[in-house]
Amino acid sequence: MGLHRLTSITLGVPNVKETAEYYTSFGLTPVGDGTRFATQDGGEQLKIVHSPLRRLVELGVGVDDPDDLDRVTAALARLDVTGKRDDTSLRVLDPNSNIEVVLEIAGHVEQTPAAQEPYNGPGRASRPNGRAPGVERENKVRPRKLGHVVIGSRDQEASQKFFTEGLGFKTSDHVPSLASFLRCSTDHHNILIQRAPVDFLHHTAWEVDDVDEVGRGATAMLEDHPERHVWGLGRHHIGSNFFWYLKDPAGNFSEYYSDLDCIVDDALWKPSVVEGARGIYNWGPPLPPSFITPEDLAALMTGSHSAR
Repeated sequence: MGLHRLTSITLGVPNVKETAEYYTSFGLTPVGDGTRFATQDGGEQLKIVHSPLRRLVELGVGVDDPDDLDRVTAALARLDVTGKRDDTSLRVLDPNSNIEVVLEIAGHVEQTPAAQEPYNGPGRASRPNGRAPGVERENKVRPRKLGHVVIGSRDQEASQKFFTEGLGFKTSDHVPSLASFLRCSTDHHNILIQRAPVDFLHHTAWEVDDVDEVGRGATAMLEDHPERHVWGLGRHHIGSNFFWYLKDPAGNFSEYYSDLDCIVDDALWKPSVVEGARGIYNWGPPLPPSFITPEDLAALMTGSHSAR
């Protein structure tokens, strides 16, 4: 596909300094003035700006060449959507979720493979006479890349059409009456659009090496700030990834994840309709109500949101 990754996101928050400090602790690397952040493999992938309401201001998507921009421009025109085009990018607003998407010519992410750590099992001593490598780690957890974002849209079907028929995202799986999982790379999903009474950002997700890094990262974030905990440790059914969700000072959820399904050959992946609890998770702690309906959702609907 001409689309190949999420390049970056811009978060709008009412409390820039506190939110920036959170993402520094989360393991992202500050760049420049401290409101921009880089991942280990993806380069600069997060920018934080001031906004009266917490929101996803901008979503960057990488394409290979100008021909890809031409194709998207033509597809959007068929939906009566017009963007702003230059030689290397196309900027367009999704009228349904109020997110500005910037398609830009960008290089592909090249990741150094994570170590394939040995695990013991019944009748299989893969790491005899030693402790598990994961428990010996002392390094700070640093996300490898931005993996996906989840947004709420007042018109989920229209937003899905914008991203699929307009931009060229592909559908991986669907949860009836709730959400669709869409991809622009070989990751199972890069954006999830869920039905909501107001446009809002649900969470951003950041890839780490393995489940030990998910647990280590979350444990470090919670050591002095137990109020950051949202949900985890668990494993999703759709996407298969391990997860742990935390909350930044503006109210956005951020996820450490690992072991996401990878779709290398589109012909070999069959999108599924997944219903019931498996549409949310396979195993883990009980689902907190605030994960589906964030505590500040009513405030976002009335425009009275402020940082807590």
